[in-house]
Amino acid sequence: MNDIDIAHGVQLRSIFDVSDGIGIDRANVINYGAYKAKVRYDSKVPNNGNLILVTAINPTPLGEGKTTVSIGIADALRKLGKKSILSLREPSLGPVFGMKGGATGGGFSQIVPMEDINLHFTGDFAAIEACNNLLCAAVDNHIYQGNELRIKDVLVTRCLDVNDRSLRSISYGDVDSSFVITAASEIMALFCLANSFEDLRARLGNIVVGIDYDNNYVFARQLGIVGSLLALLKDAFNPNLVQTLEGTPCFVHGGPFANIAHGCSSVVSLKTALNYGEYVITEAGFGADLGAEKFFDITCRSSGLNPSAVVIVATIRALKYNGGVSKEHVLLRNAEALQKGFDILEVHIDNIKRFNSNIIVCLNKFDSDYEDEVVIVEELCKSIGADFALSTAYMDGGIGAIDVAKKIINLDNSSKLSLLYNNDMSIIDKINSICVNVYRADSVNYSDIAIERISELEKNNFSNLPICVAKTQYSLSDNSNNVGITTGFSVTVSDVKLYNGAGFITVYLGNILTMPGLPKEANYLNIDIVDDEIVGIK
Repeated sequence: MNDIDIAHGVQLRSIFDVSDGIGIDRANVINYGAYKAKVRYDSKVPNNGNLILVTAINPTPLGEGKTTVSIGIADALRKLGKKSILSLREPSLGPVFGMKGGATGGGFSQIVPMEDINLHFTGDFAAIEACNNLLCAAVDNHIYQGNELRIKDVLVTRCLDVNDRSLRSISYGDVDSSFVITAASEIMALFCLANSFEDLRARLGNIVVGIDYDNNYVFARQLGIVGSLLALLKDAFNPNLVQTLEGTPCFVHGGPFANIAHGCSSVVSLKTALNYGEYVITEAGFGADLGAEKFFDITCRSSGLNPSAVVIVATIRALKYNGGVSKEHVLLRNAEALQKGFDILEVHIDNIKRFNSNIIVCLNKFDSDYEDEVVIVEELCKSIGADFALSTAYMDGGIGAIDVAKKIINLDNSSKLSLLYNNDMSIIDKINSICVNVYRADSVNYSDIAIERISELEKNNFSNLPICVAKTQYSLSDNSNNVGITTGFSVTVSDVKLYNGAGFITVYLGNILTMPGLPKEANYLNIDIVDDEIVGIK
């Protein structure tokens, strides 16, 4: 059976049964049909649970199953009698209809209703998209109506939650502009980082929309539009509640990509889950060099969250791929490539140690894996003092992740949060710290435009913000073809952009696209409705 057939074959609990099971007052549950709801967020409630962050090595074209493992761990903890809750990102329509597919797990480790979550869900992405585009329209209208604020350069761009390469560069009137995918928009980022509704209001007002003729920044609040932006996000800001195939509660809220944004579910969904759960499992997008670094240096810095432990997901086929084997041959036995590819896992383990001392390596095991190669990975982990666990959650559901869950329960949950850099460091020193210490680059080069924009930010006293790097997810470097390398390369900062509402500075490494295109064999070719049911979502 494929994923959607498995999902359709499970009898789901009503969403009120799910919310009742973790103690949510029904007065705070706004149901969207029988199996999904929004939960009113209360920023004054304490967060007492243990937060477990799931990350991975650099992804490969084969997929590593980070979401599948995260779901499996939550189900396993619940089987062991723990009050566990998931907090995951919402899928973007770009990958759903493009190449990657949906983001609700797979096999017998899924969140449901999977077709609803992967498509329109509760309308959060539409609200964020409308909010972003209303702001852009208001800036254009302000200029058209006389330009009292004397805006010279417009810095906000429109967004759309569809892969559309034709929108990477557009012209209207005498203006040259562009679209980004909604997951890369500043509204998405600040929506996910806001600690409360009032914080959301402040962040919206802090967006830099342009530069005036005196080279001063112009802010969204100067347009008098913040109230309208808030009105569009009012309902969307409440976290969404669904469930796994095994009935474990899951908050799904916000969806920034980790290669071009900060890659984590919303702070309000995490804090809501921590209020009701003993263990909260969340994931950070792509490899630990992107999502996990940003989770610590951006999300934890601004929210006060502190993971009790970090699970790093790897697969044997991904390790072989990073060891130089083509994707067509990774299923063949190859101990030499496996050991060579282990270097990339070791780098990610070492990177996480900079932030958190409680680390578990989880090998996501497939039927095609050789038992002797599983033993090789386990022995290599032991040789560097890394805790090792197996997951077969894709095939077995929660029971397949019991090994990981037991190790989480047995950990000392008092890990102290460390950050990679201090707020008062210079922008260039922060960038260099990430590139040298996390990516392991020998040197960092800067384009002329990057140097110019860094200088502008420093003159305007924005040096104290954290850094959000936009780069390829497939390599530690800024070149997607440099698979598995850990030394002997340089990276180039091509551009820098202020996301003041989100509270970070985005740094672009290499040729990074913020509006993806559709592949030749796009997934929209597979999706249809048969007998009143959606099919083909993967």
